[in-house]
Amino acid sequence: MSRGGRGGGLLIAGTTSDAGKSVVTAGICRWLTRRGMKVAPFKGQNMSLNSFVTREGAEIGRAQAMQAQAARVEPTALMNPVLLKPGGDRRSQVVLMGRPVGELSATDYHGGRREALLGTVLECLEELRATYDAVICEGAGSPAEINLRRTDIVNMGIARAARLPVVVVGDIDRGGVFASFFGTTALLSPEDQGLLAGYLVNKFRGDVSLLEPGLEMLRGLTGRATLGVLPFRHGLGIDEEDGLGVSLRGAVRESALTAPYGEDVLRVAVCAVPLMSNFTDVDALAAEPGVVVRFVDRPEELADADLVVVPGTRGTVKALAWLRERGLADALARRAAEGRPVLGICGGYQILGERIDDEVESRAGTVAGLGLLPVRVTFAREKTLARPVGTALGERVEGYEIHHGIAEVSGGDAFVTDPAGRRLDGCRVGAVQGTHWHGALESDAFRRRFLTEVAQAAGRRFVPAPGTSFGALREEQLDLLGDLVEEHADTDALLRLIEEGPPAGLPFVPPGAP
Repeated sequence: MSRGGRGGGLLIAGTTSDAGKSVVTAGICRWLTRRGMKVAPFKGQNMSLNSFVTREGAEIGRAQAMQAQAARVEPTALMNPVLLKPGGDRRSQVVLMGRPVGELSATDYHGGRREALLGTVLECLEELRATYDAVICEGAGSPAEINLRRTDIVNMGIARAARLPVVVVGDIDRGGVFASFFGTTALLSPEDQGLLAGYLVNKFRGDVSLLEPGLEMLRGLTGRATLGVLPFRHGLGIDEEDGLGVSLRGAVRESALTAPYGEDVLRVAVCAVPLMSNFTDVDALAAEPGVVVRFVDRPEELADADLVVVPGTRGTVKALAWLRERGLADALARRAAEGRPVLGICGGYQILGERIDDEVESRAGTVAGLGLLPVRVTFAREKTLARPVGTALGERVEGYEIHHGIAEVSGGDAFVTDPAGRRLDGCRVGAVQGTHWHGALESDAFRRRFLTEVAQAAGRRFVPAPGTSFGALREEQLDLLGDLVEEHADTDALLRLIEEGPPAGLPFVPPGAP
């Protein structure tokens, strides 16, 4: 602890969305944890469809759950007090302290409601700082969004209120990183600039010595040092919040296909539905040697797939209409008739059913589903948030539930059962199956049994590798992030900022905020 029992803090901001704030924050959390410090992540406000359920049943951004894992602590609602889940009509569901409290347009939210939440955000931050040695905060977008500064509760708004030093991350792989660093600094007010202590270059490829003259010139222009140049590494796009990290018509992340354990590969096509949520559900499939996972949006791309996944979505009825408009609904029906595997997860499970009654999410009333499973779904105003455990294909499986839809199942077999064999969730009819449980595929033994079934149905000589542990692979990724920080950042300078706060005398870079 520093400052008389109050933990230190640091805000990781970015020149843009997807500059690498989430993974850098995770890397700093893992590095500090390995030093023996008790660390917590924090993001005051998060806009994401990729969420997670904590042990106490609170919904938070999945990036913060990943950062908590990096810090080896249990995630809580304190780590992400405000979560915005975009929906249709330019409106977002507002999740406050893990529970939905309503839907707001961007105009309504930025017109006063957001500013009113600053007190709650700061209270959560202070509670964490009273408990942990350090709290590593993640900003959102850019701190230089001058149109939003007055109501900011995630970037300089909390940095100013809590006197947090700020380090700005820039993605050099995009180009323009020097202009982005300088412009970000120069668009902040003098008071905000007094907290901006340095920069971190992310995703650098090549010889650092070629970059150093530019870093020195940047220091001369701004009076601030670059505290590290983190090299580009494949496969570190874990649990993003703003997007898939790749084109929706491409392979999952940047991961290269590992050679199959058996004689064949297994091809998985994921329908890139609108408002896709928790796309990380398929990460565990992509981690299996020999499994090729791609996001697709055309019916012909389902033809050679051994498994088609209809993922979760914040707009079930909208996604259903999209599948029909693009011909994907007919392609899914043909697959079902041919006995070829289809898996629906959460909203995707609801789409596969017979009927959807929705007066909550889309307010569309009664809509016919694809009719591939004997399931009728009614949307409830209360959201189901849970961390269930059960048995599937004879193996223990864990998951988490985030949905308004309540399923009434009138046939088929259960997807997950309790120890007595009673249905806990989901439905299976032939090769078509669905579940409300996110994260089920992260259970290694179940995933291997499931993929073995898929391979048999597809006639593939694919064999799941017996030793693949998704949890261990995630730990390796988090350790690699910690290594990048430890080996390529000025860790002494970062520690000083965390323990001592913003340095005095940081120069003003004109023109400042208008």
